[in-house]
Parts: sequence; structure tokens; C-alpha cells
Amino acid sequence: MSDTPPGAGKLSETLPFRSLNIAVLTVSDTRDEKSDTSGKLLAERVARDHHVLAARARVKDSVEEIQVQLQKWIADPGIDVVISTGGTGLTGRDVTPEAVRPLFDKVIEGFETVWHMTSFQSVGLSTIQSRACAGIAGSTMIFALPGSGGACKDGWDKVIRWQLDSRFRPCNLVELMPRFLER
Repeated sequence: MSDTPPGAGKLSETLPFRSLNIAVLTVSDTRDEKSDTSGKLLAERVARDHHVLAARARVKDSVEEIQVQLQKWIADPGIDVVISTGGTGLTGRDVTPEAVRPLFDKVIEGFETVWHMTSFQSVGLSTIQSRACAGIAGSTMIFALPGSGGACKDGWDKVIRWQLDSRFRPCNLVELMPRFLER
């Protein structure tokens, strides 16, 4: 893959690729199976990049519903990563960060910085309206992206996919996964 973003690093030709089990969660009061284009985009990209779409669900913009679904996936040893779409804005119904942050054992603080740098390239100053975030809960990585297709495309294509590729150098999140539960 030669389409890594500028300054992103590169893929090693000698390291093996490790496929991850990824769940996609759509958070929305209005989307259904047919209109969930962002969830569909993420599911397609997970498969395109040789990972396993292990689960997919939709929940309402409700802290409780989001947490219930996430806690099921966090407890499931067959789920390595969760990527959510929706509910990261500033309106009263946007509660994804409030739902996911209490579940994090560790925040992936650099994700927010890189997300905003990447998002700025596409939407300019409007990136300040996003509260995208990421963290680790148990041994599960969680990435919460905005609900727009463009944001999901940028989030996966320019940031997340590279850190979930075991061949990515100089380092990646996959190589750290066995150590998430160290004490």
C-alpha cells in the first residue's frame, strides 16, 4: 500500500499482516439499516483492508444503550476493536463521548489531535465541532467517529487503518495489544 498519508510512516514488506476482529456501532436516532451509510462505509473498509467484520449494531443516541452494547463487545474476547459512528457532535442528543469515555481504562489522547489535524484538511475550522475520541477498555480498542460519511472515510482511511495494520512502521497499536492488560 503506497497510499499512506504524508508523514504517516510506511508498511514493512517483511512483517506479516494480522487480521483483527472489528465491530462497527452506529449511534443514531434516525438511521436504519438502509440509511446507515456511514456504518456501511466502515464495514466495507474493514473488509477491504483484510480485517474481519465481527459484529455490527445500531443504537439510539442514549448513554445507556451505547454502554450496554459496548460492554458486551468489551467482554467478548472475539472483538479486538470497536469503531462507532455518530453522536460526537455538540447537540443535546450527541452523547457518544459521554458514553464511551467512562468505559476507557486508558485514553488514546494522540488520536484526538491527529483526528483534528486530519479533519481540518477536509472541513477546515468546522473540525472544532467534533468530539471524536478513542481509548482502550480492557483489551478492546474503541474509536468514536462522527456520523458523516466524509468523517468516517477520513477517520478510517487516513488514521485508524494504519494503526490497525501490524506492518505499519515505525510502530502501530496492533503490536501493543498483547500488553494492554499488563499490570
